[in-house]
Amino acid sequence: MYRKRFAKIEAVTKAVILAAGRGTRMQGLTEEVPKPMLLIRGRPLLGHLVENLRTAGLDQILVVTGYRAGQVEAYFAGQAGVVFRRQEVRDGTARAALLAQDFVGADSFLLTYGDILVSPEAYQGIAAKLADCEAVLAVKYVDDPWRGAAVYVEGERVTRIIEKPPRGASTTHWNSAGFYAFRPSIFEHLAAAPLSPRGEYEITDGIRLLLASEAPVGYYAIPGWWRDVGRPEDLEAAEEHFRAESPHFVLDTKPKKY
Repeated sequence: MYRKRFAKIEAVTKAVILAAGRGTRMQGLTEEVPKPMLLIRGRPLLGHLVENLRTAGLDQILVVTGYRAGQVEAYFAGQAGVVFRRQEVRDGTARAALLAQDFVGADSFLLTYGDILVSPEAYQGIAAKLADCEAVLAVKYVDDPWRGAAVYVEGERVTRIIEKPPRGASTTHWNSAGFYAFRPSIFEHLAAAPLSPRGEYEITDGIRLLLASEAPVGYYAIPGWWRDVGRPEDLEAAEEHFRAESPHFVLDTKPKKY
């Protein structure tokens, strides 16, 4: 039975971004450019994400790179607070997250996939809920969470998470929104995650092991705008969002030759 007494949570200042994948759902757009470097209003997707993290007070950022890693690393070269780890064998999100263990140390941290865009307030909101939990999952209400991970809850706690459930099979409307707040204890469960039916080691399985230990896992329902930028149409939707939010936005002038 889980009996841990929670240490006081200091301000969460560390973030881990998983950005190793190619992004095959983007079709030909990622033949030469990794998905995190696709442009939205003249700035790479990952540039928007990092800016929002910094605005939320998360100024120590580790980016896990993989496919065409040099492009990502060159863009952020020299930026204070941004460091990298390369996932040489892209065998799943749990293994990618484990590369951040030395960076995290004994601190709590936020982890996000590199194609998820939300407001800085969402990062602050999920970090605040970590005070009485071992982990907090961001969730978004959807009609059917079959494309992501179905999250089942009771009261303020998560009870189950199911990766890629069959369409129409879920009895919950909560979909995992692709970012989390963790205490460093998550790493022991990520390391123990089994190979999934998809042939990868997945964060979802690490969370399932955390739940099996009876550790309290909370959830944070995202208010407002959220976008999983996984397909070409999502790029267009994100473009429209930023155009409406900042009509006088000045294009990023950083050279695009990597």
